[in-house]
Amino acid sequence: MKKIGILGGVGWASTVDYYRAIAEGASSHFAKCGHGSPLPIPPMTIESVVQAHTRALRGMAGDEDSWADFDAVFRAALLTLERAGCDFGIIASNTPHARLHAIRRGVSMPILSIFDATAEATAKTGAEKALVLGTSVTMEARNYADRLSVEGISANERLPQPEIAKMQSMIDTDFYGGASENARGRLLAYCNRHATPGTAILLACTELPLAFPNHLDDPVFKAAGHLFVNPSAAHVAAALTEALEEG
Repeated sequence: MKKIGILGGVGWASTVDYYRAIAEGASSHFAKCGHGSPLPIPPMTIESVVQAHTRALRGMAGDEDSWADFDAVFRAALLTLERAGCDFGIIASNTPHARLHAIRRGVSMPILSIFDATAEATAKTGAEKALVLGTSVTMEARNYADRLSVEGISANERLPQPEIAKMQSMIDTDFYGGASENARGRLLAYCNRHATPGTAILLACTELPLAFPNHLDDPVFKAAGHLFVNPSAAHVAAALTEALEEG
């Protein structure tokens, strides 16, 4: 098995869920193969950054230089994982992926993109439109939209800035550290306002799927009349495929 490097901490609840999902997914794989107990899981190293620090380092959209300090923190974390002998890395958060083109500079270790994994999962739904939900950085960027367009899916139809701010506030108040009692209701109300029938809703913040605890490991699922894509689960599935690849 290949060793996985997990860059976490943004936020910690989703980092825990990534580790759990990888471990359970590997255990299920080996159980089906008839492996005896204890069931193997891939070797993993976690490098956790401090979200209170990285949030303050966010730059301005369209201003590459303003992101230099943010990029440097994540690049240093990936280099630490590389020195720890990891064969490839994953960032257990959507937001930093908007900066992956810069963060990965100077890093030799392959980094699995959450955009690629999610676009492939979304394409399998047959949806032609997608609504990308996440932090303000994720919703304002074109990364998901550009990658989905390769699959023939239109996405990121511009929401008014106040609506993007509402989603960021919801993440900060109802999802940091786990889903609150109000999280699911607030999220579904938001989806009801903005998702037209047939739209694939991308839960493109790694905390958002916590509102659907029965679907944490499902890349695609339906709930409350909506079609959801779980980028975290799609990302974990891609990591498991890479880690357990024969030979």
